[in-house]
Amino acid sequence: MDPPIRLKLGDIVELKKAHPCGANRWELVRLGADLKLKCLGCGREFMAPRAQIQRRIKRILPPEP
Repeated sequence: MDPPIRLKLGDIVELKKAHPCGANRWELVRLGADLKLKCLGCGREFMAPRAQIQRRIKRILPPEP
Protein backbone atom coordinates (compact mmCIF):
# COMPACT_ATOMS: atom_id res chain seq x y z
CA MET A 1 0.00 0.00 0.00
CA ASP A 2 1.23 3.50 -0.84
CA PRO A 3 2.01 5.96 1.94
CA PRO A 4 -0.78 8.49 2.56
CA ILE A 5 -0.67 11.73 0.59
CA ARG A 6 -0.85 14.93 2.64
CA LEU A 7 -4.08 16.64 1.62
CA LYS A 8 -5.60 19.86 2.93
CA LEU A 9 -9.09 21.28 2.61
CA GLY A 10 -9.28 23.44 -0.51
CA ASP A 11 -6.44 21.68 -2.36
CA ILE A 12 -6.91 21.33 -6.10
CA VAL A 13 -6.05 17.86 -7.38
CA GLU A 14 -5.64 16.65 -10.92
CA LEU A 15 -6.90 13.12 -11.46
CA LYS A 16 -5.58 10.62 -14.00
CA LYS A 17 -8.90 10.32 -15.86
CA ALA A 18 -10.99 13.27 -16.97
CA HIS A 19 -14.58 13.79 -15.82
CA PRO A 20 -17.24 13.37 -18.56
CA CYS A 21 -17.56 17.20 -18.68
CA GLY A 22 -13.91 17.32 -19.86
CA ALA A 23 -12.31 18.73 -16.69
CA ASN A 24 -9.77 16.76 -14.65
CA ARG A 25 -9.28 19.25 -11.80
CA TRP A 26 -11.15 18.79 -8.54
CA GLU A 27 -11.32 20.76 -5.28
CA LEU A 28 -11.24 18.92 -1.94
CA VAL A 29 -14.30 20.01 0.05
CA ARG A 30 -14.32 17.32 2.79
CA LEU A 31 -11.57 15.27 4.40
CA GLY A 32 -11.78 12.15 6.54
CA ALA A 33 -11.97 8.43 5.86
CA ASP A 34 -13.91 9.46 2.76
CA LEU A 35 -12.98 12.42 0.58
CA LYS A 36 -15.48 14.70 -1.11
CA LEU A 37 -14.41 16.29 -4.38
CA LYS A 38 -16.03 19.05 -6.43
CA CYS A 39 -15.43 19.20 -10.19
CA LEU A 40 -14.08 22.61 -11.22
CA GLY A 41 -15.62 22.22 -14.67
CA CYS A 42 -19.30 21.51 -13.97
CA GLY A 43 -19.59 21.71 -10.14
CA ARG A 44 -20.59 18.08 -9.61
CA GLU A 45 -19.60 16.64 -6.22
CA PHE A 46 -18.90 13.05 -5.21
CA MET A 47 -17.53 11.13 -2.25
CA ALA A 48 -15.27 8.10 -2.31
CA PRO A 49 -12.93 6.29 0.09
CA ARG A 50 -9.60 8.05 0.66
CA ALA A 51 -7.53 5.07 -0.59
CA GLN A 52 -9.45 4.97 -3.88
CA ILE A 53 -8.97 8.69 -4.57
CA GLN A 54 -5.29 8.66 -3.57
CA ARG A 55 -4.64 6.04 -6.26
CA ARG A 56 -6.34 8.28 -8.86
CA ILE A 57 -4.43 11.51 -8.02
CA LYS A 58 -1.92 12.56 -10.65
CA ARG A 59 -0.70 15.70 -8.86
CA ILE A 60 -1.70 18.31 -6.28
CA LEU A 61 -1.96 21.88 -7.53
CA PRO A 62 -1.82 25.06 -5.40
CA PRO A 63 -5.28 26.30 -4.32
CA GLU A 64 -6.93 28.87 -6.57
CA PRO A 65 -7.41 32.33 -4.99
